[in-house]
Amino acid sequence: MISNQGEQIGILSIKEAIAYASQEGFDLVEVAPNSNPPVCKLMDYGKFKYELSKKEKSIKKKQHTIHVKEIRLRPKIEDHDFEFKSRNARKFLLAGNKVKVTVIFKGREMTHREFGTQILERLTEELEDIARVEKPAQMEGRNMIMFLTRK
Repeated sequence: MISNQGEQIGILSIKEAIAYASQEGFDLVEVAPNSNPPVCKLMDYGKFKYELSKKEKSIKKKQHTIHVKEIRLRPKIEDHDFEFKSRNARKFLLAGNKVKVTVIFKGREMTHREFGTQILERLTEELEDIARVEKPAQMEGRNMIMFLTRK
């Protein structure tokens, strides 16, 4: 048995250990059940659980989750619209997020997939200073999809 200050008390029977813990006003917590004899410690278990939860919350607070932001383009996009979308993609990348770039084909646009490929290449050239292609362009149904991440 170990005291709440970390000093070794000695080997006690279960009844003696429980009586000693209640006399001191602490809880008897089994720390190492597999050792021979099992090791127990005197502590305020409620306070211990509270401190553990506080540590977990502070660790979660410091974590930064990565979100996937999506930019949707069309094969016949105008220059100003393209620049606007590329600026947004740059903002997303600088914020630490991944960017999913989708070129949506409608109707007869499917016959000219090279226009979608050209737009995606133009976007990668524009963002090459801060971004790299994580997953190259590929077709999924009527959409051409590419993923970008920060360098």
